[in-house]
Amino acid sequence: MRLGQTSIVYLFSKIAGSLIGFLATIYFTRTLGEEVYGFYAITLALVSWLGIVKSIGFGQAIVKRMSESEESDAYLAAGTAVKAVLTALVGLGVILFRDQVNAYVGRPVAEFVVLLLVVSIFSGLVNSALKGSHRVHIYAPLGTGKQAARNLAMVALVFIGWELSGMLLGYAIGTGVIAVIGFAYVRPSLAIPRWRHVRGLFDFAKYSWLGSMRKKVFSDMDIIVLGLFVPAGLTGVYAIAYTLGKFLDIFGSAIRTTLFPELSKRSAAGDDEMVRTLTNDAITYAGLFLIPGIVGSAVIGDRLMRIYGDGFAIGAQVLTILLVGILAYSYNKQLLNTLNGIDRPDLAFRANAVFIGANLVLNIALVYTIGWIGAAIATATSAGIGLVVGYRYASTHVAFAVPYGEMGRQWIAALCMGVIVYVARELGEANFGWIDAYNAVFVVGLVGLGAAVYFTLLLGISARFRTTVADNLPFEVPLLGR
Repeated sequence: MRLGQTSIVYLFSKIAGSLIGFLATIYFTRTLGEEVYGFYAITLALVSWLGIVKSIGFGQAIVKRMSESEESDAYLAAGTAVKAVLTALVGLGVILFRDQVNAYVGRPVAEFVVLLLVVSIFSGLVNSALKGSHRVHIYAPLGTGKQAARNLAMVALVFIGWELSGMLLGYAIGTGVIAVIGFAYVRPSLAIPRWRHVRGLFDFAKYSWLGSMRKKVFSDMDIIVLGLFVPAGLTGVYAIAYTLGKFLDIFGSAIRTTLFPELSKRSAAGDDEMVRTLTNDAITYAGLFLIPGIVGSAVIGDRLMRIYGDGFAIGAQVLTILLVGILAYSYNKQLLNTLNGIDRPDLAFRANAVFIGANLVLNIALVYTIGWIGAAIATATSAGIGLVVGYRYASTHVAFAVPYGEMGRQWIAALCMGVIVYVARELGEANFGWIDAYNAVFVVGLVGLGAAVYFTLLLGISARFRTTVADNLPFEVPLLGR
């Protein structure tokens, strides 16, 4: 597998952005506490869900049609017009029902919801245009810039005492500024869309809209349900655990984002062999970070969560369960990425419908009966169900082989890593009394040790991984070979 320069740029850009967000979030949680962070998480989840109504899958449809057509500007204009109308309707609804919105969140945030909705629409359109025009190498650094701009504005406003309002306004400012910069890169020509362009988007979006909802269900359904049944403080802890888990899906996200335009192009050209190869590669490396993340969270999850504040340590168990779900979900997304790439969004639609239905029912039932841990169990279980269905559809149309050997080697390296990190933790806690006072330093050391052990072992036992690393380094490494 040769990820290439585009995927590498995307990967490191996402890592940089996530690290910026990680440090800023520690400031927010330690300054404002888990309850205020819970209000913030619920507000963003609500904006995300309202965003489903106005997008109806046109974001992915714009990427698809722009990547395969010479009329890219016309398709972008058509998507913009549809989204503008729907966004206006949703924003009006929020204003009319502001009292209900404020009561659900627990704070007066309705106006912020409308602002964030409008900004997110503009940002989403710019992102779709960048990806659809094969500018992922620009989209990725801008994503890092967006993280930096958001957090800089949020930290500044929280510092001067604006608390929740400062977080929400800073989020909107950072997102809007970077979206304007991205628009300057797109530089679309003025085009008047015709009805056939709208129909072309709709023909894809009528199936892919459920894929957009699938993403929101996995990311935000549990937060939405938790907002109904549990205190905002526990919702804040859960949101932090989920954010940590998603950080480890960076590599899988890099693969999906980079490969979709290529899958679409190869499928349109009838290159079935390359589609199969790309799918195999995607599945092979989807769990590269997540597998050791699961093992690591089981060993040091409580200390990792404590970095955000002592009140967050209770989220360690939730973190491990969520990581299992994110792993299954990551594999499933690779498969559905292939289905969309070969222009079979109808099958992806069916797989998404099963996942969404299972997630909704399980979240409500389990959160109501066993509390906030039920949300993590529901997420992991529904992700597993979605993976089974996605595999069934994808394997019927693409002759890929599940790389059990490579995945097994990743688990072996991760389990060995877990043993070594566990021993290091026990020795450290038994012999160094300063560790509790400098928990963050200790955790960083354990994570660094674990990463070194895992990747060293994987390089030693996996010839395919050695080849992948060698092929994508800008210089020769004799021990890795080519």
